[in-house]
Amino acid sequence: MLDILVIAPHPDDAELGMGGAILRLQAEGHRVGVLDLTSGEPTPHGSLEIRARETAEATKILGLQWRENLGLPNRSLEPTLENRARLAGVIRHTRPRWLFAPYWVDAHPDHTAATKLVDDARFWAKLTKTDLPGEPHHPQRVYNYYCVHLKMAAQPAFVLDISSEWETKLASIRAYHSQFITGRDGSFIEKLRDEASYWGKTIGVAYGEPFHCREPIGLQSMGGLV
Repeated sequence: MLDILVIAPHPDDAELGMGGAILRLQAEGHRVGVLDLTSGEPTPHGSLEIRARETAEATKILGLQWRENLGLPNRSLEPTLENRARLAGVIRHTRPRWLFAPYWVDAHPDHTAATKLVDDARFWAKLTKTDLPGEPHHPQRVYNYYCVHLKMAAQPAFVLDISSEWETKLASIRAYHSQFITGRDGSFIEKLRDEASYWGKTIGVAYGEPFHCREPIGLQSMGGLV
């Protein structure tokens, strides 16, 4: 049973898009899991074995108790009926209150396909009179994190303060050495810091992570606002 299920097209997307939020949510007592949809391979400096080791290290750094891989094909991810059923089965098994998926506008086809797949599987997960495993379940909300391959000016619904979590988030990203260190000049990590600092500045803190939601976000009080 999970409170929150983060669904990532590839290993490292969850860390990039919302590693700070994962840490913050767990510190607040939420049970958070990550489901990677694909292996992320092939890549220029990676392999299945390397990516598995890197993912295990990042998982340890984040302190995740639940992380699995759905084993769908990298570079050709599609929101097919078969894939929808597989993801809906995971949702019915883990029964999260909230889902996190990539922002739906992106240049990477796997990312846009992943978000479509999450939306469709969320609906299917609540169906009765079906051969899906487990009992019907409908997560209350889908939030979207930004991990985009598109030069765009994001207009998020909210920004989460991750100032206390930033260094640990960065360590989880550095665990993916084949993706972000090998063959790079170090500017990628600095750009990540700059982006997090920018979003932090928008809410008056050191570092932040932006999020979106297609549905209205309800508040019981204004106490959580910064």
